[in-house]
Amino acid sequence: MVPGFISSRIEAIYERLLHAEIDEAPSHVAVIQDGNRRYAEKNGEAPTDGHRKGAKTTADFLDWCHEHEVEEVTLYAFSTENFSRPPAEREALFDLIAEKLTELAESDEVHEHEVHIRAIGDVERLPSRVQQAVDYAAELTDSYDAFRLNIALAYGGRWELLQVAREICRDVYDGVCDPDDVDIEMIEARINDEPMRAVDLIIRTGGDERTSNFLPWHANGNEAAVFFCAPYWPEFSKIDFLRGIRTYQYRQRRWEQTRTKRALALVRAIRDGDGTVDDLESEDHYEQFGSVSTPRR
Repeated sequence: MVPGFISSRIEAIYERLLHAEIDEAPSHVAVIQDGNRRYAEKNGEAPTDGHRKGAKTTADFLDWCHEHEVEEVTLYAFSTENFSRPPAEREALFDLIAEKLTELAESDEVHEHEVHIRAIGDVERLPSRVQQAVDYAAELTDSYDAFRLNIALAYGGRWELLQVAREICRDVYDGVCDPDDVDIEMIEARINDEPMRAVDLIIRTGGDERTSNFLPWHANGNEAAVFFCAPYWPEFSKIDFLRGIRTYQYRQRRWEQTRTKRALALVRAIRDGDGTVDDLESEDHYEQFGSVSTPRR
């Protein structure tokens, strides 16, 4: 019991230190909630048990985001690749998604904090019970805009962009628009029925260091910071969350420092009148930020 008490005390101290280091929160956090099944396997449980414990982590995660004034969260709940899972597991997961969406839409916290809930992805591929839960949550929270929660269901980033490309091609063929009219604003308007902020931070749990075709337009286009961590999603803690925000904050500060150095180099080049900006070719110009991998605790 003593070692456990000491460990808890150390974690509490570490959490306070992280809090003290953080003074800038991302506006939009996207999460790949990986490791539910592996967590269940590690503990000798059924996959559904892992998903249910992961749902508890999701509820805690949303509380942490609200506490740190994050304005938008996108959760990768069910990818297009997940359709290949065993039928029994897939149906159990559909039941859980429908159940938790309904509970979330009816929760006091959602209405107190005015959370706007919506689904993104090929929702029509999902069973009717999931579609009904999606519609129910959207209807109950339609008037809210203080916090946005996007649930990615039957989602794939390449599929999303492909649909937009096909739609624009049809409109060009039908004469609705000219190819020269296609711009960033048009694409963004067609990707989502409602506005979505650019992603500032992607968090992936479970140890894999890849973003799995998740929000390529909103995340890669914004050069989002990425935080990879080892704990499975049911094990993800507030300390892990704070470390993710710290990753975002450090990346922002380094990026601002790099921009400042480049601006100063440009000023020096103009002042010297030689028309060259050699300092822009420095290591700082090419430095890449945004990926941190953390060991399992």
